[in-house]
Amino acid sequence: MNSSERVAARLRGERVDRVPNFDIMMQFAAHFIGRPLRPYYLDFRVLCEANFAVRDAFSLDILQTISDPYREAADFGLQVEFPDDSLPVSRHPLLANPADLVRLRIPDPSAGGRMTDRLEAVRLFRERSGGEVPVMGWVEGALAEAADLRGVGDLLMDLLDRPAWVCDLLETTASLSVAFAKAQIEAGADIIGLGDAIASQISPAAYREFALPYERQVFEAVRGMGARGRLHICGNTSRILADMATSGADIIDIDWMVDLSRAAAAAGDKASVCGNQDPVAVMLQGTPEKVRTAILACRDAGGPRWISAAGCEIPDGTPPENLRAQTLALEGAAA
Repeated sequence: MNSSERVAARLRGERVDRVPNFDIMMQFAAHFIGRPLRPYYLDFRVLCEANFAVRDAFSLDILQTISDPYREAADFGLQVEFPDDSLPVSRHPLLANPADLVRLRIPDPSAGGRMTDRLEAVRLFRERSGGEVPVMGWVEGALAEAADLRGVGDLLMDLLDRPAWVCDLLETTASLSVAFAKAQIEAGADIIGLGDAIASQISPAAYREFALPYERQVFEAVRGMGARGRLHICGNTSRILADMATSGADIIDIDWMVDLSRAAAAAGDKASVCGNQDPVAVMLQGTPEKVRTAILACRDAGGPRWISAAGCEIPDGTPPENLRAQTLALEGAAA
């Protein structure tokens, strides 16, 4: 089986030669090929080189364009700094005043900005992989994007103080999420990941009002174009598992602090769960034997469509022998 065949069969609940590996690698991937982070974020060729390298070294079953949360935000006009070898940072929100919303315009993903760089990554992945490895594009969820533009603290207060204004903002950010997702599928993406990290920081009721409807919009568009959706919400999502299962995502990432068996039960036949060994305690700080034990525990809890991945991004500095231990464990974990 090649990776595309393996993933398709796994999503159908069929037997596979080994369980797919969907580890998210960003900083680790850049440093694995000896490159600083700035070119990884700003040059699709470096991002692609890094992802091909980690795919080959650790038997990943995905080529991924995920890099940082500021692709769409930068094209909206947010000022983002890119240090040579550190995380990108934005020091001043684009929507510092609620009145600024009237000036916000939806950018064109193909207009030559940071979103276009991601489209180029998708095209290069597709060209070089020949369809044998799924290519995953990425968008920010509407609420996560709103937080990038407004600032997390202010947006959380806005949910209480000006919910109608927030909904107006979300209509704009969701429209871009859908447009960007479609553009990536047209460029060759098989899967669209959607990151909505802030959704684990709000109440279930707020999630259902301010995040879930817009996630559904994106995944409905993704499915309408024949691609798959992957929902990624960092943190403890235990209170919203049942709601996440109604998002329309085909794959739902589960972070390490969530009971994976409970998540699999909530997903039922709606989606595959993906995760959820601890990226720090197991992958970064653990031993190969600890990794193997964690992988097998996830297999037992995740059900017949479970896909392997750490609960969130593989940390920079993770020992390669631990990643190879994951590979070896998955070779014996098919079900």
